[in-house]
Amino acid sequence: MYKVIGTGKSRAFRVMWALEELGQPYDVIDAGPRSEEAKTYNPSGKIPALVDNDAVLTDSVAIMTYLADKHGGLTAAAGTVARARQDAMTLWLIDEFDAVLWAAAKHSFVLPEEHRNLTIKDTLKYEFERSAKQLSNRLEGDFLMGDKITIPDILAVHCLNWAMGAKFPRVDDKLFAYAQSLRERPAFQAAAAR
Repeated sequence: MYKVIGTGKSRAFRVMWALEELGQPYDVIDAGPRSEEAKTYNPSGKIPALVDNDAVLTDSVAIMTYLADKHGGLTAAAGTVARARQDAMTLWLIDEFDAVLWAAAKHSFVLPEEHRNLTIKDTLKYEFERSAKQLSNRLEGDFLMGDKITIPDILAVHCLNWAMGAKFPRVDDKLFAYAQSLRERPAFQAAAAR
């Protein structure tokens, strides 16, 4: 059984949701970022971490990719054009959504006050809104990469949820409906209930 180190209010939720989608059992070890518990698994104290037997893996996207490849779901096969396109979408989401939200969080509460730049948040909200429009234009069906849920969907919806909690501008109706439909999935609901 896997162990997810982190909290449901962090990037660990992505891993929990992926495990639910893959039908894999897991326990959650509640550990906040930089806590002594988190440092037991990752010396930097960053969460999430995943324990798989004797291996400890870090970074939510790397963990989701590992799980998807290992269990044959949430991903196109390695070495295919479909996988290259999926990986491109994943990296775009990391650059255009996750990085922007993380920068906003750092300047809101993570960095010591003397190092925060509150004026940058308006620029970050603008960047996120621009990227959300691009993502909406790319969305052609129920899922980002075709007819089934993949890693980019989990990443995108997690970031859209994060943006709402961070009081970023509301996305357009198409992207809002997409995220809402994925939040209604049983796997999302199961991860949220943990």
